[in-house]
Amino acid sequence: MYYLLNMTKLVIVESPAKAKTIEKYLGGDYRVLSSVGHIRDIPKSASKKANAIDIEAGFVPNYYILENKIDVVKKLKSEAKKADEVLLAADPDREGEAIAWHVREALGLKKGQYSRITFNEITKEAVLEALNHKRDIDMDLKTSQEARRVLDRLFGYGLSGLL
Repeated sequence: MYYLLNMTKLVIVESPAKAKTIEKYLGGDYRVLSSVGHIRDIPKSASKKANAIDIEAGFVPNYYILENKIDVVKKLKSEAKKADEVLLAADPDREGEAIAWHVREALGLKKGQYSRITFNEITKEAVLEALNHKRDIDMDLKTSQEARRVLDRLFGYGLSGLL
C-alpha cells in the first residue's frame, strides 16, 4: 500500500502583501508568511547599550528580538516546525540577506532545514524560477549589513554614513 505524503514548505518573505501574492502562485503545498521586515536588532537604548556590542571579542553584536516582533517569531517558529523545508525569501540585497540570517537564527534552523531563494520581481515566473536556484545565505552580504549596523550603534547614523 502506498501513501501520498503531503510535503509542506514554508516560505518567509519580508512583506505581508508579498506573502499573499506569492502564496497564490505556489499553491497548496506551500505556506507563505511574512517576517514584516527585521525581527532582531542590536540594542540602542541606554539601559541595554552596555551589552549591545562586545568590543573586546572583535565588535560582536548581541542581538535581541524586537518587542513588536515577538508574536511574529512565535508564529514563524510554530509554522517552521510543521514544514519539511523553510525557504528564506527576503529581498535580494544586504538588508534582505541579514533578515534571512536573523530569521534562521531566531527559528533555530540548521543546515538542511532551510534554503535561501531570491527573486527581483513578484511574478509567478520569477518566484517559480527562484525555487530552482536554492542556495545558502550569503554571509558576505550579511556581514556587510552587520558592519554597517555596528557602526550605526557605536558612532551614530551621521558619522557612519561619512565613514
